[in-house]
Amino acid sequence: MEQTKVLMIDDDELIARSTSEYFNIVGVKTAYVTSYDAAVDFLEKQEVSLLLLDINLGDKSGFDLCKKVRENYDMPIFFISARTSDDDILIALNIGGDDYIKKPYTLNVLLAKVKAVLDRYEKAKEASKKLQESSRGLSETDRKDTRLRIRDGLYLDTATRKLTDRGKTEELRAMEYKLLYYLLENAGRVITKDELFDHVWKDENTCEGTIAVHIRHIREKIESDPKDPKIIKTVYGVGYMVEKTSDEMDTGY
Repeated sequence: MEQTKVLMIDDDELIARSTSEYFNIVGVKTAYVTSYDAAVDFLEKQEVSLLLLDINLGDKSGFDLCKKVRENYDMPIFFISARTSDDDILIALNIGGDDYIKKPYTLNVLLAKVKAVLDRYEKAKEASKKLQESSRGLSETDRKDTRLRIRDGLYLDTATRKLTDRGKTEELRAMEYKLLYYLLENAGRVITKDELFDHVWKDENTCEGTIAVHIRHIREKIESDPKDPKIIKTVYGVGYMVEKTSDEMDTGY
C-alpha cells in the first residue's frame, strides 16, 4: 500500500475533504480525519510524513494531539487555524509545531509549503538512514570523524543525528538537527535570521518566532543554563552566533 504523505486533521469536514482532494489531484497522497481519536487511530495503522492540524477539534484540542504525536513521532506538523493571536502561535510552536498557517489559506501556496518540507524531511530521513548504516562497525577513531564538538564532552553526532554527552545520547528533531548543524558549521561568525531562512528552512514565509522557538529548544538540550546561554549567543536585531572552540571541530561531511 502506498504511504500516505499528508494527514489533515480538521473538524470542518468540508475544508478537510477539499484540501485532501486537491493534494491528491496534484500527486501528494493525502488522507483526512475530523477528530482527535480518528487521528490517533490512523497514525497507529499507517505511516505519515506530515500533519496538517487544526487547533479546534470538537471537544478536544489540536494542542493536546500535537503533544501526544510528539511522544512517538518526528514528522513535521503544520498548525492550520482561524485563530490568529500571538499566544496561540507561540503555544503551537513551543509544543512541537513546525509552522503555523492562518485560515483562510490558498491551496496552491499551502501545497508549495508542504511539498518543500516533505522533500527536505524525506531526504533527511534517507540521509540519516544511510549514515547510521555506514557507521555500524566503525572504530572509535573513525566514529570521531562523524562528530561536531560543541563543548567538552558534548558532540553533535552527524551519523546518528543525536547529541552525545559523555556517553549519553539525546534525540534531536529534524529541524533542530539541521539548525544546530548549520550554526556549528559556521561557528565564529554571526548568522542572520535571513540566512537561516534561506539555508535551513529554505522558506521565505517562515516567521522569526519559529526560529526563536527552535533556538530555545536547542539551548534547553545543550546549555547549562538556557536562560544564560554560553554556546548559542543572540546578536540582538541580527541573528545568532556560535563561537569557535579552541579545539578543531571534526565532521564526517
